[in-house]
Amino acid sequence: MLPFRLYAAVLFVLSISLLFPPFCIGIRSFPTRAIDAGDASELASAAWARFSEAPDYRNGADCAVSMNKEMVSSCDPSLVHIAMTLDSEYLRGSVAAVHSVLKHASCPENVFFHFIAAEFDPASPRVLTQLVRSTFPSLNFKVYIFREDTVINLISSSIRQALENPLNYARNYLGDILGRCVDRVIYLDSDVLVVDDIHRLWNISLSGLRVIGAPEYCHANFTKYFTDGFWSDPVLSRVFSSRRPCYFNTGVMVMDLVRWRQGNYRKRIENWMELQRKRRIYDLGSLPPFLLVFAGNVEAIDHRWNQHGLGGDNVRGSCRSLHPGPVSLLHWSGKGKPWVRLESKNPCPLDHLWEPYDLYKPLRHHNAAKFQALSSISASTLIGFSSYLS
Repeated sequence: MLPFRLYAAVLFVLSISLLFPPFCIGIRSFPTRAIDAGDASELASAAWARFSEAPDYRNGADCAVSMNKEMVSSCDPSLVHIAMTLDSEYLRGSVAAVHSVLKHASCPENVFFHFIAAEFDPASPRVLTQLVRSTFPSLNFKVYIFREDTVINLISSSIRQALENPLNYARNYLGDILGRCVDRVIYLDSDVLVVDDIHRLWNISLSGLRVIGAPEYCHANFTKYFTDGFWSDPVLSRVFSSRRPCYFNTGVMVMDLVRWRQGNYRKRIENWMELQRKRRIYDLGSLPPFLLVFAGNVEAIDHRWNQHGLGGDNVRGSCRSLHPGPVSLLHWSGKGKPWVRLESKNPCPLDHLWEPYDLYKPLRHHNAAKFQALSSISASTLIGFSSYLS
């Protein structure tokens, strides 16, 4: 009998080589290399790849019927679109987040996930795609490859190294990454749990010409998000003169992609990032450019949809309690992540709310049958993305 790893490698090489012929989709050619024995071994043995298969959540009788049940298109108007990043470091959180969305959705089969993966992540986008398919066999999703050179020259140093990850800036490019038929999307960070029906968030109206909706926190000290040099400059600080800016967290946003594209908001954000490279006007990574462009012109969503800060302080980390009021979404923004604290046997009390959604399991739960389920993946699940698409 073949050893387990060799069996997995042979199975992958035989099946995937037939499934991924050379092709070019839209923006750039995707690498033609099929998954090799090394990739198969990576998926079989890597610590981050040990996940149980999620329950198969199905639609109720009142759900809208897809135009094509056999092959769901991301252009289907009945879908709820969710965008998330996908990388090996936060994969455990992403899997739990997806699980929580499906578990509480009234129509889980009508949810479509758009995963943005880094081109040079230690886990290749192909392997991450296989992992998502094996964990959520009936999930509607695509994986897009985000080229780091899209944004790497715009990123400045931050107070925490994790905030400098190029993938943090992928949300700036959703209008370009996702197909033109996707005119609205919910962006979620990888460290969230949704404990309410995601359709309720999806159905929130963006009034007037507002481009994004998010919970606002107008009691927060807005000045701390920018440097003294910014506030002392009469020209720069004037950007907020015609609006009342409030802090909002970019980890949970409803985005109108039609208005986003029409207003070229990607470029507006990039302009502020370019200025930051020349003279330091903020310290917090990808958040301040969003505040500069949108603060004071955001559709205010109920706070229940982003109970944020559960990860604690960005530098020291700490245990936080929930904000007063109802909860629809828990967000471990900040330094501490629940899977890390649980693994180290030093969890915060609220980390135990995250634990039931965790599908991470010891390696002993894997077997060869796990890999047979991966053969259903299609080449159309992966799409390449590059910058400068105008």
